[in-house]
Amino acid sequence: MTSTVPTPAGRLTTPDETPVSAGDSRATPDPLTLGRRLRHARQQAQRTLTDVADSVGMSPSALSLIETGKREPRLSVLTALAHALGTSVPDLLATAPPTRRAALEIKLERAQRSEAYELLGLPKVKIGPRLPQEALEALVGMHEAMAAAQADQAATPEHARRANLALRERMRAADNYFGDIEQAAADMLRSINHAGGPISRASVDRLAAQMGFTLVHTSDLPSSTRTVTDLQNQRIYLPQPEAGQHDSRSLALQALAHLVLGHRVPADYAEFLSQRVEINYFAAALLMPEKETVQYLRTAMQDKDIAIEDLRDFFAVSYETAAHRFTNLATKHLGLPVHFMRIAQNGVIFKAYENDGIQFPSDPSGAIEGQRVCRSWTARRVFEQPDLSQAFKAYTDTRSGTYWCTAVVDRTAEGLFSVNVGVPYQHVKWFRGRETQHRSVSRCPDPACCTQPPAQLSERWDGQAWPSARVHSHLLAAMPPGVFPGVDDTEVYRFLERHAPAAPPID
Repeated sequence: MTSTVPTPAGRLTTPDETPVSAGDSRATPDPLTLGRRLRHARQQAQRTLTDVADSVGMSPSALSLIETGKREPRLSVLTALAHALGTSVPDLLATAPPTRRAALEIKLERAQRSEAYELLGLPKVKIGPRLPQEALEALVGMHEAMAAAQADQAATPEHARRANLALRERMRAADNYFGDIEQAAADMLRSINHAGGPISRASVDRLAAQMGFTLVHTSDLPSSTRTVTDLQNQRIYLPQPEAGQHDSRSLALQALAHLVLGHRVPADYAEFLSQRVEINYFAAALLMPEKETVQYLRTAMQDKDIAIEDLRDFFAVSYETAAHRFTNLATKHLGLPVHFMRIAQNGVIFKAYENDGIQFPSDPSGAIEGQRVCRSWTARRVFEQPDLSQAFKAYTDTRSGTYWCTAVVDRTAEGLFSVNVGVPYQHVKWFRGRETQHRSVSRCPDPACCTQPPAQLSERWDGQAWPSARVHSHLLAAMPPGVFPGVDDTEVYRFLERHAPAAPPID
């Protein structure tokens, strides 16, 4: 994760580029792009390597290394080269390749420098002026096709499960606390002189403006997207906020997070997943600033009255955001080990995190997404309550110990979900609802606990039932193709074309 302090012009990244701050000549783009722009400027000036190298006091071989992207020049060298070639440093630092051929050469060079290509043990094609354009096109096309095929092959449910497992282990190792993201969020709040308290829609607009972006609400976002960011015109398109104010704020902050955290286009599903976690964390850190949230929680802890629903109401966020934020800060600042779950009404896990020793159901690889939690767990028992608007609190004796949990039902367009936060029994003294009389025992993974039908029902119906199973096609298919899984690029580009501001007339 990379955090940056935003400038008024923002800090943007595009595919295969090193972030460059707008108007900052001290930053350098990708060395390959810089080298090709330098070579292009030299050739346009009809100068030789030796001629230009002599004029700036360096050897031709050193200049060649810069032009081939194998060495990054110091600013003083770059300034001297720009002066010698009659161009400017900003022009040399532009992030776009100077020609189509240069773009192809850069792509081929990157492909041949990749670890995947090294493992093939094949010789590298010499990239120079004698290599025909058609050969360049063919070679780059082949490398891109191979990379796409490998990505499709890797983006299987098994790959997704491994990525989820690795991310959960990373979060557990950090106690779900990421200091660099906390710092980036704090820097953003200071940049608009946020006085404290819940962040408003007006403050979110100011944060966007500080980054050089405008927030635009629209009713025709592509169906495969939550937001769309137009980097060219510096606009962030959001859905109309019918779902509630906190949804609109959170989506806007998540879109800004990609820019603040210096995210690149994800190379694979694991990186995509990691970025999703990071932007959710960043948005929550702005909606519920660390200093104020910790102060609020410590006061509640002193009163032995911690309640996730109070966090939700005080900061005007969703229950799930409050629950996530609690897990970010509880271990680091309060010394409380915790676990979190979001499950469907049928018990299937969609998200989960733990550092308190609870044993989630898992497959042989250790992945938990898609597994079904025990019927005795609080996260499932909440659906049995007559009033689904209230938080349900209960104790559960499990194979890994006794846990106290609080759960709330979240109504969505996709159905009912349960959001659950829990702690080991010895830490329940700090929470409201510890006096609950609700208690259950879970013997899972023993089939007799809740997966095996009762004997009387089995005797009555065994061999007499033939249900038609609802097969989830996503369990069998590869992950949705594309750089951003499931996003229809054509739909997105048509949307941007409809909404892009008209170009100014040419004088």
